[in-house]
This record gives sequence, structure tokens and C-alpha cells, in this order.
Amino acid sequence: MAILGSIIKGAIDLRGSLISETSPKEAQLQVLKNLLSTAKDTAFGKYYSFDSILDSENPQKEFSKIIPFHDYNAMKENWWNRVIDGAHDITWPGKPSYFALSSGTTGKTSKRIPVTDEMIDAIKAAGVQQVGALVNFELESDFFEKEIMMLGSSTDLEERGEFLEGEISGITASNIPFWFKGYYKPGEDIAKIDDWDERVKTIAERAKSWDIGALSGIPSWMELMMKEVINYHNAETIHDVWPNLQVFTSGGVAFQPYEKSFNLLLSKPITVIDTYLASEGFIAFQNRPNTTSMKLVTDGGIYFEFMPFKPEYINEDGSLDQNAKVLTIAEVEEDQDYVLIMSSVSGAWRYIIGDTIAFTDVEKAEIVITGRTKFFLNVVGSQLSVNKMDTALRELEQKFDIEIPEFTLAAVKRNGEFYHSWYLGTEANIDVATLANAIDEALKGANKNYRVARSKALKGVEVHSVSPSVFYDWNERNKKKGGQVKMARVMKEEKFKEWEDFVSSVK
Repeated sequence: MAILGSIIKGAIDLRGSLISETSPKEAQLQVLKNLLSTAKDTAFGKYYSFDSILDSENPQKEFSKIIPFHDYNAMKENWWNRVIDGAHDITWPGKPSYFALSSGTTGKTSKRIPVTDEMIDAIKAAGVQQVGALVNFELESDFFEKEIMMLGSSTDLEERGEFLEGEISGITASNIPFWFKGYYKPGEDIAKIDDWDERVKTIAERAKSWDIGALSGIPSWMELMMKEVINYHNAETIHDVWPNLQVFTSGGVAFQPYEKSFNLLLSKPITVIDTYLASEGFIAFQNRPNTTSMKLVTDGGIYFEFMPFKPEYINEDGSLDQNAKVLTIAEVEEDQDYVLIMSSVSGAWRYIIGDTIAFTDVEKAEIVITGRTKFFLNVVGSQLSVNKMDTALRELEQKFDIEIPEFTLAAVKRNGEFYHSWYLGTEANIDVATLANAIDEALKGANKNYRVARSKALKGVEVHSVSPSVFYDWNERNKKKGGQVKMARVMKEEKFKEWEDFVSSVK
């Protein structure tokens, strides 16, 4: 028996039994009050009269009435530029210690999002909650003695004036609790290597000296790392190198598109646990097995609001109509798409993170990520979300027994007619016309708006098949390899032309 593992697991069990959980509704009201009270004397708090919001009969309603939505540009131009210039008490008391750099899926220019000490504490607290939830997954005691491979961006943060900058995964890894450092791999020295290929090469060289029980990171980059480790050691699967690997904590994007290709690198099933860590904070994590849903962290440093994801609320540039209806967690319904809006201890206020979610269980505050506001394809009324696209591609994988971990598409005009042009990342040798017909039929069956569009303005579907490596090379050229970088699932016409030119150049 693993004695240390039994002690750790027992301590986690005891902690869980001692904690009385506040309802999400009550927790969120308290979080909002704490945010308003703490920031009431900042420039932002004075400008929007946080004192009067706190004194009102319904602070949640008054908050949404007085404060407008802010996308990144609005927060930066109106408020955060002063923080970047070194001013204090602007949107949060004092100054942030860090700025999270986030190019996300939108392009080369990095966003600079403040990360305060309070946000670091909130992320750590959410991480402790997630560790506590591991006992729900019936893992053996010896799992709690194994090491954890966290594959994120470099922890060698850059100094910019009085602040440190890096991707959120690098910032959080550089702030791991002292008690966790003995379990953390690849370790501080390797994690500081900025060049992703060099970091992965070093991981592969040292892989057999570690007893890895869990992996944590974005699925696409984790797959590439595992392939490098497997190839370096002339192994057949990752379990030949790390036989005790039992858990993969997936973050950044949904795991389902990568499930088939990921499993090909394993010799036995592992437990997959989804997490939702963004540059703006630790938003949610999977709390229990037998679900792909994640529990919102409702008692941390983030107050959430939810705007019904309707075309009339979304402007052409992806911004939100300021008059759009917004709901609290007490008012949401299951199986409806919502735009996620956040206010946080990093001084983000009614901030549009750009993701859409749906509640799968309101009482448990469990959600799934359904897509991005900018990846909503509605050029000819098809109203396609990324979630619908993913579902259609999973049907193709099952029907043709293939793997499609990557894709992107755009609405294009051919001879005056609109088509949906798909690029599928797959190594399968299958007729693209067959794939196009299968995607078309799957979407017609799943989405009434798409079906109507196909009978009117949407002429047809075309499919191009390329290696998944082309998507990774594109990301490396446009942004950076590894870390938090994700592929754009829907592109506008100009960017799509760049993509097609790039694909032609590497063929």
C-alpha cells in the first residue's frame, strides 16, 4: 500500500467533509459585494459609484444597469493603459504584479491582461478545490504519490517596467505552492526554456527519470509532446515510458475533438478531467466523473453574468449590444447558449471573455464551453456554433473510423454563391466529397437554421483535407508554438485567404 498516498487522500477526504458548500446563487452575490466593496475607492469604482450600487436594494441588478460591457479594447483604452503606465488604484486597489499575454485565437498582437496578487490567490484556491475533487474519481492511493507533468508556456517571465509578463500558464506555474514543487514536472529549469521545441526535446530526454501519474495542458500540444517522448524512446505508447500515467487534466479547449487521436498514444484508458483556466482567471473545473461538464468556481474571485447568445445581441465585429439582456446565475436555464461576462479581482469589469457556455446542471452550476462569440458562423443565416461543428465532426469520426483533431472553416463566395469551406486536419485517406456530404447531412439534422440556410442562400459545402501538423505550423507562424495558443475555428475572408495561401505553400 502507498502509505504517503493514503495519508494525502485521507487528508483530502477529511477536508471535503469539513467544508460546507454555499449555494452558487449565494456565493455569487457575496463575491459581487466583495468586489464592489474592495474596489469602491479606485478610479473605476468612483466613476461608476460602487458605493451607491452597494447601498441599493438589488446590487446585482443595479450593477448590470450602471456598468456597460467591456471588451478588451474598451478596458485597455479607457482604463488599463493607465495601469500599464504605472498608475495605481485604477480598476483594482494598488497595482498588478503581472500581465498575462494572450494572443488567443485572434492574431499576432498579444493582449495584456492584469493579474493581481488576489487573482493568483484565487487561482491557487480553485486549484486546491480541484485537487480536493480528485477523490471523486476513485483513483488509487498511490496516484497521490506520482508526479504531474504540466505543459504550459515558459515560466521565464519577461520584465516590462515594474511588471512581469507571460502567458497565464507560465505565471501560475511560477507561483505554484511550495508543497507542490516536489510533484511538479518538468521542473523549474526546464519550464523556463522559452523555445517550445527545445523544452519538449529536453522533456523527452529526461522522461524516463520521472514517475508521471498525471498530465496537464492543452490537448493539441500535449499530443505533440507525447509523440516526441514516444519517438525519442522508440516506444509504442506513452505508457511504455510512464506506466503509472492515470490522469489527463485538459485545459484551454474542449477535449472531445482530440479524444480519438489522443487515445492512440495510450496503451490503457486514463481519466480525463476538463478544466477552464483563462488569462482572466480559473473559471471552472470538472468536479465529478461520468460527465464532460465543469463546475463554475462561484466562490472565488470572479462574478459571472450570462447573456443569451442570440444573433441580434452580437454586433458584426463580435462586440455585444449594450442593451442585451443579461442574467445572473439564479436566472439561467439549462441547454441554452450564453455569452460569458466576468468581473474579477484583477480589475476586469463586465468583461467579455469571448467564450460561450451552456449550463448542463443549474443546481450544481455545471457548464460546458460551446464556442466563441467570434467563431459563430452566421454569414447566410446558418447560425453555427463551434459546439455544433464539433458534434458533426465527432459523428464523422465514428462513421468513417477516422481522427479529425483540428479544423477551420469560412463562408466563401464562389461565382456569386456562398459555400462553407472546411479544412479538416486528418491523416485519413478518404474522399473529400464524401466528407463534405456527411458534414452537410449531420448539420442539417442538428441545426434547423442551417437546414433553412442550405435551402436558400448557402449553396453547398466543400472540404479540404490536410495533415494536422499544418495547423500547428500555422499557429507557430502566426503566434507561438505551445502554451495557450489555440486554432481559430472560424475565419473571416481576409484571414482565410492567408490560411489558404499558407496551406498551398506547405503542400
